[in-house]
Amino acid sequence: MTASKDEPMTCEIGIEQVGGRQLRVARWRLDEPSEHLPILFFNGIGANIEAVAPLAEALTDRGFIMFDMPGTGESPDPVLPYNPFTMSWTAAKLLKKYGIEECDVMGVSWGGAMAQHFTLQHPGMVRRLVLAATTAGMLMVPGNPAAFTKMANPRRYIDADYMNEHFAALYGGALKDPDAKSSHIGRLKPPSPRGYMYQLIAMLGWTSLPALPFLGKQTLIMMGEDDQIVPLTNGKILKAAIPNSRLEVFEGGGHLFLLTHADESIASLKGFLDAAEEDALEAA
Repeated sequence: MTASKDEPMTCEIGIEQVGGRQLRVARWRLDEPSEHLPILFFNGIGANIEAVAPLAEALTDRGFIMFDMPGTGESPDPVLPYNPFTMSWTAAKLLKKYGIEECDVMGVSWGGAMAQHFTLQHPGMVRRLVLAATTAGMLMVPGNPAAFTKMANPRRYIDADYMNEHFAALYGGALKDPDAKSSHIGRLKPPSPRGYMYQLIAMLGWTSLPALPFLGKQTLIMMGEDDQIVPLTNGKILKAAIPNSRLEVFEGGGHLFLLTHADESIASLKGFLDAAEEDALEAA
């Protein structure tokens, strides 16, 4: 799943007006025929489209759509604060703009919370749900304090040397590919101070835990064994709360196991989503 920062992304990308907001949106293969539903992806806090582009590029048999949150990547700064309800409403508007009535939804870290909220708010638009390195919100088991302190500092997006120095504390897990770390760092773009702050406060007081028993969607929970930011226990809490869910743990994986364990992650993701088509064929 590694890609050089100099390699062009094979997607359509641009600023779209959606629900009264301007968002930078990236779309992979939405116009190509496919037997699979597209994936709506919610990114981690402060992260831009390019950070997850290798994942979208690797899923060659299905469409993929994601956007920079207001004030991150190249989406303009938000004028007013937002919350999971308003951003889920905006994401639903975006899907309908491209004629997508149903999709599979995936979120990582902060975006995993958004993916949960979107699924609860718009269940009719979601077939299956994938949660990676995430929690049920404020009712979570906190990670390593050293990692949390550095995670809250947007300097990690601005200063490559800082990111390189604290990479292990931030993300845990051993990198199998020595070029993967520098490639990931090279794809990051700093969020604006306002954008980062609004993203932090959007989830204040939010939790999905009381609603998860009523989620009603097949859910894959992917967690890194050595995640310093979101400890594995949080994945076990999600597994216990969500009916029809399964937990997959990536041995030695940290918060960025989608990068460090790319082949295993993609195989797990595709296997889970492909099973939905198999179930539908059997039902027919």
